Amino acid sequence: MNKKELVAKLAKKTGLSQAKALEVVNALFDARPGKGIIAIELDSGQKVSIPGFGTFYTRSRAARIGTNPATGEKIQIPARTYPDFRPGKTLKERVAE
Repeated sequence: MNKKELVAKLAKKTGLSQAKALEVVNALFDARPGKGIIAIELDSGQKVSIPGFGTFYTRSRAARIGTNPATGEKIQIPARTYPDFRPGKTLKERVAE
């Protein structure tokens, strides 16, 4: 399912127009700076927990030494923070069926 299909299904299920459904999807999931409720919360180091569905949160990866596979040269890989998702119990059970 892509974004367009998600918007169409949301509009049909809720009775919203497709334009309003698109606004809702963008308000939640937009990843551009300063946009998207989930991304803004993750930027500030907060978790977004949706009971039964799952939790969006950030993880940190320490700096490390890696190897360039093309040249074999050792390179420094910087530390970084990245988004992660842990599915909730209800979602895991539903998908496993």
